[in-house]
Amino acid sequence: MRRILSLAFAGIFGLLATTSQAQMREIEFEEYDLKNGLHVILHEDHSTPIVAVTVMYHVGSKNEDPSRTGMAHFFEHLLFEGSENMGRGEFSRYVENAGGVLNANTSNDRTFYYEVLPSNQLELGLWLESERMLHAKVENEGIETQREVVKEEKRQRVDNQPYGRLLEETMKRAYVEHPYKWTTIGSMDHLNAAKEEEFVDFYKTFYVPNNAVLSIAGDINIDEAKEMIKKYFSAIPKGTAEIPRPSMDEPMKTAEVRDTILGKDQLPLVLQAYHIPAQGEPDFYSVDMLNTLLSQGGSSRLNRAVVEEKQLALFCGAFSFPLEDPGLTLAFSMANMGVDPAEVEAAMNEEIERVKNELISEEELQKLKNQVENGFVSSNSSVAGIAESLANYHMYYGDANLINNEIDRYQAVTREDIQKAAQKYYSENNRVVLYFLFDEEAANATEN
Repeated sequence: MRRILSLAFAGIFGLLATTSQAQMREIEFEEYDLKNGLHVILHEDHSTPIVAVTVMYHVGSKNEDPSRTGMAHFFEHLLFEGSENMGRGEFSRYVENAGGVLNANTSNDRTFYYEVLPSNQLELGLWLESERMLHAKVENEGIETQREVVKEEKRQRVDNQPYGRLLEETMKRAYVEHPYKWTTIGSMDHLNAAKEEEFVDFYKTFYVPNNAVLSIAGDINIDEAKEMIKKYFSAIPKGTAEIPRPSMDEPMKTAEVRDTILGKDQLPLVLQAYHIPAQGEPDFYSVDMLNTLLSQGGSSRLNRAVVEEKQLALFCGAFSFPLEDPGLTLAFSMANMGVDPAEVEAAMNEEIERVKNELISEEELQKLKNQVENGFVSSNSSVAGIAESLANYHMYYGDANLINNEIDRYQAVTREDIQKAAQKYYSENNRVVLYFLFDEEAANATEN
């Protein structure tokens, strides 16, 4: 039972704990812009005969019209419908018949598409992504099909998942003004109300070369790849519509927000959300190291104190939710049966107060830095991971070479920096606290 719940809860947040003993290696790459504004990044690696072809669009849920939430995620599905030059459903078949895999994902800040193919199929990947960018089918037949797909995804990944409403209930209380207040899945009512012309307008606004990064990594010849990219992407016209970018700052919290959510989940869950700096800000690295201290591994502060020593919870942790604008730390604990959630919360707070009041040891700091390095090595252990990292670093920071040197920012964090971050950001007035509790009436209402 404990294992099942742990796996389910980890799935909500996408927590992936990986380690590697490999040493950091420099990632070499070339980058340039086409005249239409498309930014291109190329990494040549002949270690395996595969290539990752990826395109990242700078559009996520935060760019949506508040009355049409869910559009960015909807397009993640819609743009596999085909194009003017291929039939509906053929996009995936082209990749699978070539022995490749493909997928896409959407966040609050961007949408990312990729194919991993045998390296002799690079041109296929480029053609497919150029079709997605220029000739995608945005029409009623595909729209209606994908409405049902997205509804089913919401039922499977939100409505029928343990604590599936957790992120939705947290974000709408943590953010009052900023569009981070809604989740990427958005509103089914908004999507049902949207007309075909609204979908077409979204496509023409955001799916343009000057709002995208084409990142390719793997077994390629860079000069040959450049010629193929020119062939398939140079003639795509630059977008002319103004791209909406939210500019509002979320007002500073001056008092704790506290609430109780009743539902079908049997075990109480305590959730704390603290506002933290945007990814890339100097303090972000201290906060992220702090969360690693609190949560990563069996010997982490929260697991050792709340789960093992006091035996109050099945599992307990904290992780950074990094965003382009100021994001959140999400600290959580699933209480053992019969344990008062307030007792669990008090134990969590006690560990956070310890970090505020006492410097961590030099040994703990070194362990944190080792864990961070392992994470960097793991993220760059595949050509798909390298391609995505390069695109991320360019899109968010304007510096793709951070793939090689962002780790230096983590390594520069001191014990004093971690303590100051705890004192500055992990305060009562800067948080949302939610108790998710079982209620039979609410559970029956959810099932019906």
